[in-house]
Amino acid sequence: MRCTREFGSVVVSAAAMSLASVCVAGGAPAYTIHEIGIVNPGDFGSQGYRVSSSGIATGRSLGSVSQAFRWTEGGGLEPLPNLPGRDFCAGNGVNANGIVVGTGAQTSFGSGALPVLWTTNTVQQLPLPSGFGVGRANDINDNGIAVGSAGGGISESAVIYGETTEIISATTAGGSSMTTAFSINNAGRVVGPGTDPANAARNVGMVYDISTGIAFEVGAIAGANGALAFDVSEAGHVVGSSMMNQGSGRPFIWSDADGIQEVPLPEGTSQGGARGVNSDGWVVGTASNAFAVPYLYDGSQTYRVADLIPDGTGWDLDMNTSSSALSINDDGVIVGTGVLNGEVRAYAMIPVGGGGCNDADLAEPFGVLDLADVQGFVSAFVGNDPAADLAPPVGVLDLADLQAFVTAFLAGCP
Repeated sequence: MRCTREFGSVVVSAAAMSLASVCVAGGAPAYTIHEIGIVNPGDFGSQGYRVSSSGIATGRSLGSVSQAFRWTEGGGLEPLPNLPGRDFCAGNGVNANGIVVGTGAQTSFGSGALPVLWTTNTVQQLPLPSGFGVGRANDINDNGIAVGSAGGGISESAVIYGETTEIISATTAGGSSMTTAFSINNAGRVVGPGTDPANAARNVGMVYDISTGIAFEVGAIAGANGALAFDVSEAGHVVGSSMMNQGSGRPFIWSDADGIQEVPLPEGTSQGGARGVNSDGWVVGTASNAFAVPYLYDGSQTYRVADLIPDGTGWDLDMNTSSSALSINDDGVIVGTGVLNGEVRAYAMIPVGGGGCNDADLAEPFGVLDLADVQGFVSAFVGNDPAADLAPPVGVLDLADLQAFVTAFLAGCP
């Protein structure tokens, strides 16, 4: 079937939406890519670690010292001050309000690490549990509850940094305990790796529910006996890497409804992990062959992120060992690290036509996406109306605009 602008004979009804769905079925999502940049002119690189639901990214800029940052598409890069006495800082997590948490260390390899929180105007150390001298903060939810760890080595324990600081002491049915908390959602689900008292070589992918105080493990994919859990979505999906003992891993996604499922690796790779997930179950991570290969899984197909951006950008996202895709939000924004014109740089990939209501709400009642909006788009497209020009190249109405409308329509309204 051909997808063209010949919509005049199409009855504008639910069938029009079906036509759009057929036309873009199997098509890769389209993205633009933005360089996040570096904090200081002499810095040799930057890395992107996390993106919030509101599109705020964080990570670190690398140089003689390392400095955390906030970044937005509209406002660009905002350096965050280092904690006094800690010249090597990184922003590991950020919430919708722009509050960043991370780690401040004395050396580039992380000695003397402390958990750090950045608000709009301040930097401060988060309080450690009694008896601990080092710790890390890895994520923060929109309620201001942060998670991370305290201690190191065999004494490392997962921690919640809230109104008070507390160690996550709950264990799974098999007695496993969480060693570090990597992610927390707004419902208070926390995920991270744990240790099995019966098999110290086995990784345990754990989930802890703050509201119930219950901890459990996500299990393992076929051929594996454990997992590392890295991220949890607002809908409760958990992603990570599953492996046999300490061997190489393969990515997984877990949910209450479906349990653990393997995420297909991108073509030409043999191992990898999943690092970020959104509420639609879209997964990002990094696979490997001779190089690091960041990928996106949309629930049915896996794509190299290098194939989702326009040609000629100068970005190398799959022919080096520095690239990664570490976070994806519910708008589909991806944050990670790549190589731009030979330099290691943090990036943010923004979906083309990913404005949800802003792009798809073309007819009254505004704030509601319905058949009237489908009719409005088809009418604009057939009439060569700029209202239908939702994707580059600007001034040309083609399949990319149709795909952008369908993506925005399916994203819905808040």
